[in-house]
Amino acid sequence: MGRYTGPRCRLCRREQTKLFLKGERCYTEKCAVSRREGVPGASAGGRRRGKNSDYGIMLREKQKVKRTYGLYEKQFLNYFKQAAASKGVTGESLLQLLETRIDNVVYKLGFANSISMARQLVRHNHFLLNGKKANIPSIILNEGDRLEVKAKSREKGCFKRGEEDTGPTTLHALPEWLTLEWANFSGTVSRLPIRADIDPEINEQLIVEYYSK
Repeated sequence: MGRYTGPRCRLCRREQTKLFLKGERCYTEKCAVSRREGVPGASAGGRRRGKNSDYGIMLREKQKVKRTYGLYEKQFLNYFKQAAASKGVTGESLLQLLETRIDNVVYKLGFANSISMARQLVRHNHFLLNGKKANIPSIILNEGDRLEVKAKSREKGCFKRGEEDTGPTTLHALPEWLTLEWANFSGTVSRLPIRADIDPEINEQLIVEYYSK
């Protein structure tokens, strides 16, 4: 199955929560989740008939997280298998893998307004990882890894800013496990993220149960 190319706001409405797929728009009154009640295709009442089964609830949680990080089903399943084979708690290990993908780190550092924009910047060779080229969005970062914008990308104005700009324009707070050196267009993974660092609204146990069936 190919990557979804339709309206991103439709995905948020389907999951009935903000996935922050469109950057700044998600924080304004233009957000589709705020303006329109109900899932896409619902009746005039704004809701579909019937209740979700236990399986349906697990499926929706899996879909929500998968769409938040912009992954294919096969990619997401591979991360789950990797997490299940690790020594830690499967659900938490899964979230840690997703959080430390290079595209997500670029987004969380504030170099991009959305995960899709971050992925595009990585693919277009705008970053160096520990001084070496890194253009694969699925690269997993480890503690101590340093990510920086290439000098040529700065010169081309891809990350241009005003003289008085002292930080990124990101609307989310910088995670505690990341260190940002905005003046040098760089950031470091100061430690690996723990569960408390990740969205508390995610119920990773539902995802574990979904794949365990």
